[in-house]
Amino acid sequence: MSQPQPKLADLRIERKATPDSPNRNGIGVAVLLVVAALAAVAWWFARPKPLLVTTAIARAVATNGGDRTVLNASGYVTARREATVSSKVTGKVTEVHIEEGVAVKQGQLLARLDDTNAQASVQLARAQLAAAGAGLEETRVRLKEAELELQRQTMLKKTQAAAPAEFDRAESAAAAWRARLAQQQSERTVAERNLTLWEQQADDTIIRAPFAGIVTSKNAQPGEMISPMSSGGFTRSGI
Repeated sequence: MSQPQPKLADLRIERKATPDSPNRNGIGVAVLLVVAALAAVAWWFARPKPLLVTTAIARAVATNGGDRTVLNASGYVTARREATVSSKVTGKVTEVHIEEGVAVKQGQLLARLDDTNAQASVQLARAQLAAAGAGLEETRVRLKEAELELQRQTMLKKTQAAAPAEFDRAESAAAAWRARLAQQQSERTVAERNLTLWEQQADDTIIRAPFAGIVTSKNAQPGEMISPMSSGGFTRSGI
């Protein structure tokens, strides 16, 4: 019998994988060591610096009151006195000068109401007072003239150089001017009181703090109506 022919695959030489070179492994290790050294150096310079600590000697402090006891407690802060600030008259708010939490002093301006009508009445009352004063001065001058004429007629009457009717006329004129002076003095007093009244009305449109304290609530804004008494609707009863 003939022997089988050799195949091409039988002629292939089996070779193992090429082993790692010792030199290449050594280079890799060296590179890793260099990188680790650089990382260590960088960490050393970038590490947080230690805090500087200063030491001190504790000494006992002498107190006259001896040992003190500190009491810790919780509670609520309440106002000693509280007031809702309003106006004496009904009017429209034009200015508000406060905010919640603001400290105010006694008499400090808090708000203003529309005082257009009150100021117009004040100006009219001042004009009436000035007119009453001018009329009073004129009457005083007329009265002085009448009294001088009465004195002349009195002298002439004693000497019988003037008619009794002239004396009576001069006496009546002086009495009339005295009555007119008294009336105008009363009118001037009324004008003064009227001016004081309207000035008070104008001052009532200015709302001030009744005492020093802290604003806890702001209840009105410019443009709103405010009244000393609650009337419902859109009328506020306090600033």
